[in-house]
Amino acid sequence: MFKKEVYIKRREKLKKSVGSGLILLLGNDESPMNYADNPFHFHQDSTFRYFFGLNFPYLAGVMDCDTGEDIIFGNDLTVEDFVWMGPQPTIRERASEFGIERTGSLLALAELLRKENAGDRTIHFLPPYRPENKIKLFEWLGILPAESHTESSPALIRSVIEQRNYKTPEEVDEIRKAADISVDMHRTAIRMAAPGVTEAQIAAAVNLAAESVGARISFPIIATINGQTLHNHYHGNTLKSGQMFLLDAGAEVESGYAADLSSTVPVNPSFTALQRDIYNITLDSHDTAISMLKPGIAFREVYLESARVITRGLKDMGLMKGNVDDAVSSGAHALFFPCGLGHMMGMDVHDMEDLGETYVGWDGQQRPTQFGIKSLRLGRKLEPGFVLTIEPGIYFIPELIDQWQQAGTNKEFINFSRVNEFRNFSGIRNEEDFLITETGYELLGKQKPKTIEDVEEEHAMDLPL
Repeated sequence: MFKKEVYIKRREKLKKSVGSGLILLLGNDESPMNYADNPFHFHQDSTFRYFFGLNFPYLAGVMDCDTGEDIIFGNDLTVEDFVWMGPQPTIRERASEFGIERTGSLLALAELLRKENAGDRTIHFLPPYRPENKIKLFEWLGILPAESHTESSPALIRSVIEQRNYKTPEEVDEIRKAADISVDMHRTAIRMAAPGVTEAQIAAAVNLAAESVGARISFPIIATINGQTLHNHYHGNTLKSGQMFLLDAGAEVESGYAADLSSTVPVNPSFTALQRDIYNITLDSHDTAISMLKPGIAFREVYLESARVITRGLKDMGLMKGNVDDAVSSGAHALFFPCGLGHMMGMDVHDMEDLGETYVGWDGQQRPTQFGIKSLRLGRKLEPGFVLTIEPGIYFIPELIDQWQQAGTNKEFINFSRVNEFRNFSGIRNEEDFLITETGYELLGKQKPKTIEDVEEEHAMDLPL
């Protein structure tokens, strides 16, 4: 946690931005795996934690924009709870650490909200993503769960995003810590990749690399020989000679800040000539995107240039044809690069995705609808304080190839006979995390192995780190 003054200033700024009414922020409850006393690892709502700091379940916070008062609501634990959990501080004691002196029970919150809701004061809340919080809004405010998203406060959404999008130095320090740990997670995987090793073994070692230093994974680990499936969480395969292995994994540190990195490595000690060719195209696209990072540039333009680099490289290999600019304009590159280039990052690995990428990543602009670029989570102009990922890739997805070939999609730009030779290639992605500075950018965390030479050198090393 940061000093309590940090949280006090955050709340003051939010109340001033919203202007009037009550701001209701719901913390998360524990989520049972199969019964109430066997929950998943608790993860607090990031916006609640950003403003109130408290990192335990069954809480809600209220900020009164008119009086300036902040209140935390929750029920203190009982003696029966202490038997299982040991002695715990009271909610009042915990709240005071973050500059909040008034607390109350959840029953008191329900009574307050019913009273205020019956009057003419606005109660601002964010769109809930947990079903239990949708039920609370129904019980307290009479808002149907199906309508809770549309009834949420646009003013609060925009105000929260306006604060959380700009990372302060203490936040950047936390992300940098997470990135450093994440690099070690990836170095572990690179060293382990070899014929006969299982995806599950690597995923377990990557998780251990985070857990052993007091961190945890920031999202379910992607550790796969099937890199063409972008979010592949299956770990049941054994690595074989001639394949490539893709890891997408990041650490989350105790403060809740996250990192997100991707690496691709040959299962054999060295890249084959063909693997080198494709890998170098993705790396060229990656480095080109990085070189463009600076305040004022629209990230959509960075994405389009990274797509041109991929298109140009695949054209040189005979997989694409025609004018490069026309091919990218038509979306032909999306056969190989069907996703976005990066996303905002902070306390959430996809920062504030629960509040909507249209606001977070596009600043309210209308998002493209064309296949490929429609998956671009970030398109707005970059500003100092933004933290984001860069992660272009090349993927050979047999099902997508078949669909486009049968429909003749972008046939003027794609040499399908050549593309079909790569049906079993899988996919390649590199990913790193960056801070936009006043003059350009900063790589967050230490450098992970990224060039072919660095990957092969790391690959040849023995564990442990």
